[in-house]
Amino acid sequence: MGAPGLQCALLQVPLDYSNPGGQSIQIALSRKAHTSPDFKGVILTNPGGPGAQGRALPAYLSRAVPGNVGAKYDWIGMDIRGVGGSIPSLHCDGRYFNPRRPPNAPSTNAIMTKWLNRSRAFAQSCARSAGAVLLPHMDSQTIAKDAESVRQALGVAQLNIFGFSYGTYLAQVYATLFPGNTGKIVMDGVVDPERVWYGSNLDQEVAFNRNLNVFWRYLANHPRAFKLGRNANKIKRGYYRKLRQLTRKPMRNFGAAEFNDSLIEAGYYVFNWPSLGQAYSSFIRRNRPGGLFAAYARNNMGDDNMYAVYLAVQCTDGAWPTQPQMLADARVMHRRSPFMAWSNTWYNAPCLTWPAPIAPRAAVNGAGLSQNVLLISETLDAATPFSGALRAKQLFPTASLIEGVGGTTHAGSLSGVACVDKAIATYLESGAVPARGGGGADLRCPRIPPPTP
Repeated sequence: MGAPGLQCALLQVPLDYSNPGGQSIQIALSRKAHTSPDFKGVILTNPGGPGAQGRALPAYLSRAVPGNVGAKYDWIGMDIRGVGGSIPSLHCDGRYFNPRRPPNAPSTNAIMTKWLNRSRAFAQSCARSAGAVLLPHMDSQTIAKDAESVRQALGVAQLNIFGFSYGTYLAQVYATLFPGNTGKIVMDGVVDPERVWYGSNLDQEVAFNRNLNVFWRYLANHPRAFKLGRNANKIKRGYYRKLRQLTRKPMRNFGAAEFNDSLIEAGYYVFNWPSLGQAYSSFIRRNRPGGLFAAYARNNMGDDNMYAVYLAVQCTDGAWPTQPQMLADARVMHRRSPFMAWSNTWYNAPCLTWPAPIAPRAAVNGAGLSQNVLLISETLDAATPFSGALRAKQLFPTASLIEGVGGTTHAGSLSGVACVDKAIATYLESGAVPARGGGGADLRCPRIPPPTP
């Protein structure tokens, strides 16, 4: 969906760029036009996912950059192919995340079989969907070619890009394919292009387990607010005890899988730690799951468009292991980092039987760029670990890296940390970035602070 003050349009592009005269599809776009006479160009935005709807993003970004710098650009939002208002959009099984699902951790062969069958059935439902024609053409290199079609349609010589999370990988691929057409790039929550995507998911499992330990400490540091005591390890043990109880005896609409997944958001962002902590406390102390169920439903239930597109991109962007290898890796990860090991495994398991061919992975390289590049990452970002930002800095010789020191928030720039936000404004105003130094961060900024409950 769009937002007030935006212009909206559909752009016709080839379904298959190797056959430009063949079938076409339509990409849904929005524009927040510049209001300053000092026009500096066009910025294509992407909120991540892959699969998040992007047409509303320009309305926020255009006013969030300090110093009214955002008013000097035309901001372009895009629902990537298959998403939201783009035609066709991809939908597979909107009931897939309805409760109750089997427990994520397969303690029996029966549970393992249920999950494998569910994952296979979801992939098959995508093959039968009205948008199935998209499936062989959903890799990131094709989506980057859609971005180039946007540049051509707008008639600009260079396309600036502001990408969050998956949007950083899209920016990297675009810059690799079209270096001469690439302007300024801001990447926040930087994907490691050499870990796409199976390796990235293993990295996430370690990082989310670590960040939940940070969340447990947050709850322990505020005993009056959450009433769970001052011992973070005891709070953590309480979580796993409750998980075992729900595995043995699930509630009507809230089992072990829903409980586990309701807390994943705590590993992404600090913004909702107070409300999520209160919901968690209510469940642990009073056995009232309503707040946690609402968190689970908000992030998972309903239209499956984002999940379908997420899989359509990730399953075809690079090689995936065999089923025995994936399950073996999950067992190892569960022993070391149990919080999200099996949840993340099942989230991606439809890739084992995905009904579309795997495309060659893009050989990302920013050596051909003439413009500076700005990278942003918090130290403990779990969804796109900091190592990805370091890798991207190696691959992009003109890139400088801003680190939110000690922070756990994913892709959270332009949310009020002046050190970060002013650096973005300076870059978009003049192209200047923090002086590039060695292999680490070039500017160390405060983290996004967790709210006081």
